[in-house]
Amino acid sequence: MTNNVYSKEIEWAGRKLKIQKGFLANQATSSLTVQYGDTVVLATVVRSKQKREDIDYFPLMVDYEEKLYAVGKIKGSRFIKREGRPTDEAILNARMIDRAIRPLFNEKDRNEIQVVLSILSSDQENVPAIVSLVAATFALYLSPLDWQGPISGVRIGRVNGELIVNPTYEERDEGDLDLIVAGTDEKIIMLEAGAKEVNEDDMFEAMEFAKQQIASVLRFMEEVKKELPQKEKVLIEELEEEKDESLILMEKFLAENIEKYLFDTSLETKNKRKQQVENLKEATENFLLENGIEAEDVKKLLKKTDKYIDKAVTEGILEREQRVDGRKLNEIRELSSYVSILPRTHGSGLFNRGQTQVLSVVTLGAPGEEQHLDGMDEEGIKRYMHHYNFPPFSVGETGFMRGPSRRDIGHGALAEKALLPVLPDKEEFPYTIRVVSEVLSSNGSSSMGAVCGSSLSLMDAGVPIKKAVAGIAMGLASNKDMSKWKVLTDLQDMEDGDGGMDFKVAGTKDGITAIQLDTKTLGLNSEIVKETLNRAKEARLQILEVMNKVIKEPRKELSPYAPRVISFKINPNKIRDVIGPGGKMINEIISETGVTIDIEDDGTVFIASASPEALDKAVKWVKEITHDVVVGEVFQGKVTRILNFGAFVEILPNQEGMVHISELSYNHTNKVEDVVKVGDIIPVKVIEIDKMGRINLSLKATQPRPKKENKNNNFHK
Repeated sequence: MTNNVYSKEIEWAGRKLKIQKGFLANQATSSLTVQYGDTVVLATVVRSKQKREDIDYFPLMVDYEEKLYAVGKIKGSRFIKREGRPTDEAILNARMIDRAIRPLFNEKDRNEIQVVLSILSSDQENVPAIVSLVAATFALYLSPLDWQGPISGVRIGRVNGELIVNPTYEERDEGDLDLIVAGTDEKIIMLEAGAKEVNEDDMFEAMEFAKQQIASVLRFMEEVKKELPQKEKVLIEELEEEKDESLILMEKFLAENIEKYLFDTSLETKNKRKQQVENLKEATENFLLENGIEAEDVKKLLKKTDKYIDKAVTEGILEREQRVDGRKLNEIRELSSYVSILPRTHGSGLFNRGQTQVLSVVTLGAPGEEQHLDGMDEEGIKRYMHHYNFPPFSVGETGFMRGPSRRDIGHGALAEKALLPVLPDKEEFPYTIRVVSEVLSSNGSSSMGAVCGSSLSLMDAGVPIKKAVAGIAMGLASNKDMSKWKVLTDLQDMEDGDGGMDFKVAGTKDGITAIQLDTKTLGLNSEIVKETLNRAKEARLQILEVMNKVIKEPRKELSPYAPRVISFKINPNKIRDVIGPGGKMINEIISETGVTIDIEDDGTVFIASASPEALDKAVKWVKEITHDVVVGEVFQGKVTRILNFGAFVEILPNQEGMVHISELSYNHTNKVEDVVKVGDIIPVKVIEIDKMGRINLSLKATQPRPKKENKNNNFHK
């Protein structure tokens, strides 16, 4: 270590939180490591030296880098051993951190900024995601960038009604709440939550508790900053706009006409709103040209009209509670839903909210079709998957279709999180479940549409989910200092501007199952959060009422095209008998019946097939292979070998017993062949299982004892 290395630590929720700066990655604009327990994250922030002149947006990138060496693992693939594209978990964590830090940047900055979180060590107890969130906010706060921190983040769990700060993996699995909060001790900027039907009051209490925990980290950050030399702040070049004659003219025209174009008639559809905005721009253009403004200057001026439109939409809500589409602030757009619209799928549901339309389709598979996870923190199997597709035609555009984007992965995971608490256990419903939500038309919160569509499709497929789940996106209109604000139900297009939020809440009639929040403000106070949760519940119940009119409960029968799965237990010691040498036996069963077979280490066998006949045949076959023979049982067996002293008979697959020559007949038998021959199917009774496990059988015990001896008795005749 060098003399320039700075290190400081505090106690946080019973564990040491340590920051170290000046030791690693010192060419970055800002870098540091944060250690929590034995989990270590390197956070680096770099601002490019060159300004991008070709963009009109703030170019922020957040990357979350999982390193398998952090947990002492080598990639499971036989052919690829280095880390590849980010896992879904890494993408979700990057998006979560992005949503927390983005609102605090100066959006006029056109120099690229990249925040990279590299997981260097993970103790499998302290979750790297929350350590990374703390590290990112710490690195930005200590950087020279124009970032309005400090903020930080915390994870809150709940086990047996007790709130837990930064729960371990085990505590998260045991609990009924997994909540991540980013913000300050007064305001919330980002939320991410999964819950098992937690009510609104309890959720709000957990959020307030989270803010208290963030306070101690903020004090720590401020102490550290005071002890470190301060770098000169990066100043974003903000030339004060000169209000020349042309801009004054445009502002005058818009002030006199913008409300007429946006509010005089209800613009119910996205196309109507887009057309009216175009009409406004066209009228503005004509006005400016008529007043002698050069065409080239007019084009530049028209690019600035969007901020005036956003401002007018916000003022309409704040001053008059008037929305562009004519709805009340707590009004949901027209709702409709359908099920069973596709003939050969295992289940389907179509959900419409205004112009947002999502088709969700369920596919049921055998247990062996589960997804195997092999990430840094994720191991094991995943039996429920939700995939979300957002094609360009859903917003009336063209574009490349190159697989799921980060947004698609994020929205799919949110819907998955919302439905997970109501799914049946594997013991009750031993299927692998995949839901795909196709966004066919989008205008406001297609992710919550995917939640509703998925709930419908799962019920249609006969998956015994405990309750229906619905979701709604709540919005916000506010002025710059947040002295005025209004919460909006069912957010859509033009309402998601500066001073707004996208606060998604999903759940059942009895409680919340998922939350996701991002905002374009510097944070939401407690009053806004509480009102949003309560208004979201009202909307959710209204949506559930519409969904329940179509399908109230899961269907009793699966689709005829879905596989049937039968599960039963066998003696674990007999698993090898079902598999056979080199898999010979199990492959023979599969080849002859066409079923799929999965066997777990505890002896649980799952057999799946769409054909009842094939299923019955395979189940019988496996049960026969693993059957524990007991004295007194009678079988129809096949004679396989004949020796001088008796005949060997196969009574079950790969299980033979011997009929001693004395047990062939009540009469004296000179030769075994006098009674039976190889290939004969004969009834036999188990009369003994000796200490070595050998099975002794009797043919004569299955026959009535003759009244008198018949020396010519011959079974084979």
